Amino acid sequence: MSEKKKVFTIIIGDGPYTRERPYTMLRFAYTALLEGHKVNIFLVEDGIFVGKRNQNPSLYDNLGKWMNDVLEEKANVKACGVCMKARGLTEDELIDGIEKTTMNGLLEMTVEADNILSY
Repeated sequence: MSEKKKVFTIIIGDGPYTRERPYTMLRFAYTALLEGHKVNIFLVEDGIFVGKRNQNPSLYDNLGKWMNDVLEEKANVKACGVCMKARGLTEDELIDGIEKTTMNGLLEMTVEADNILSY
């Protein structure tokens, strides 16, 4: 008898390269996707910068690479439009595959989720 696959919704609010939380959550998301689970990721507050294209850190593992990996594995990734506007981040600065949304997008993700992780 096979185990029922889960839906994980991950909320990332910390910016990249300030703490390890976004890195840890992207690694978790990638692992869950490889195990056949569905993953939703919502980028909020400074977490929107985790989805910024053309990242090139010199001292850290590249979160843009991890974001591309989870997107290739079919993660559903959305960024808070209000947070983007407040921080001057435009849609064309996001990694391809990340959708700008509102709190309605987060609501849909949390309603669907079996488990919610917030960092």
